[in-house]
Amino acid sequence: MADDPVHRQYEAYPYPPRDPADERKRLITGSPSHLDEVNHHVFGGGMDFRRPWRMLVAGGGTGDAAIMLAQQLADRAPAGEVLYVDLADASRRIAEARAKVRDLSNIRFRRLSLLDLDPADVGLFDYIDCCGVLHHLEDPAAGLRALAGVLAERGGMGLMLYAPHGRDGVYPMQAMLRSVAAAGTAPDGVRLDLTRRLLRQLPETHALKRNPFLRDHLDQGDAGLYDLFLHARDRPFTVPEILALTAAAGLRITTFIEPAFYDPMTYLSDPALRGRVQALSRDECWAFAELLIGAMRKHVFYVVHAANAVVPPGPDDPAAVPVLRDLDGPALAERLPPGASLTAGFEGMTLRLPLPPLAGAILRRIDGRRSVAEIGAGVSAEPDVFFRQFAQLHTTLNGIGKLFLARAVRRQPPD
Repeated sequence: MADDPVHRQYEAYPYPPRDPADERKRLITGSPSHLDEVNHHVFGGGMDFRRPWRMLVAGGGTGDAAIMLAQQLADRAPAGEVLYVDLADASRRIAEARAKVRDLSNIRFRRLSLLDLDPADVGLFDYIDCCGVLHHLEDPAAGLRALAGVLAERGGMGLMLYAPHGRDGVYPMQAMLRSVAAAGTAPDGVRLDLTRRLLRQLPETHALKRNPFLRDHLDQGDAGLYDLFLHARDRPFTVPEILALTAAAGLRITTFIEPAFYDPMTYLSDPALRGRVQALSRDECWAFAELLIGAMRKHVFYVVHAANAVVPPGPDDPAAVPVLRDLDGPALAERLPPGASLTAGFEGMTLRLPLPPLAGAILRRIDGRRSVAEIGAGVSAEPDVFFRQFAQLHTTLNGIGKLFLARAVRRQPPD
């Protein structure tokens, strides 16, 4: 493994670059692996945080996912544990330092390849996070099979793989740099200098000059530049390729994140087109949306075992408990005029998403504890009107990752 170029890269350039001291002032969160999102899309809203959840972060890098999961478990499910595995010592040391700053004692760190995961050694996991890793393996399918082999029967995974269309220009740049700055032909500092020189010399016709979606790498110094243009192994996946990859591992996708962005109806208004697209299967709609947008840089998605028939609770379930993510329901309600809509940004687009007339009244009552029925009882509307409009609100907010549904066991009452 010492001769593996990907391993050498992450020893020299841990990615993403993180300063452990920053943990004193912020927690990095995202998708996948936000627990409300995981609960909804993986466990049908049924996570009971009173039990000891076992979670794995495979290819943990500098620790974003491990720290996020461990902090959430510490806050909600003190009996839970996260196992972090990675081969890069430099990356792991950063993750360990971040955990120390947060005084997190619920993470175990191991120097281990995800390809060597053995259930007899590590056990089975309720949830696995593997982001930005499989697309750097020589055999991504083998990597996903290894993860499936340590996934509990009713468990699930949150995965991220690069997508091709939003990375326009990246792969031609990689090919050019293999010609003039190949690994082993010059020190890494020289190769990075040549990369910057080539970036400055790109003509306006190059796809990279017209691609505004790569700032997350380009703004992260040498590590980001190396990861984007000098990576030894980097292959993107289309939606159909992801569907084939997961099916071959005995897994099924529960959703792509965010669901609204993978729904062609979010973008199409022409009735003739909408009628044709509505006749497509769910998988075909996902693939159509990817081609329609043409700018997706990555795919974030959740999977479970193919035999696991779990589904999220529906908005027509009166016992479901609505949970908002990163939204203050009452504060948002105060800012909503009649007939309001929400705006959401996605890959350079601004989308206007409709809200039902009762949106404000509903949002005022969402506190993460009241059920749909209890919220409806406080809204002055006929039950059928309330449930219809709650379903509309759920479609909009769940579609952009802001509203999830849980069961009443979601969390223990405060002491």
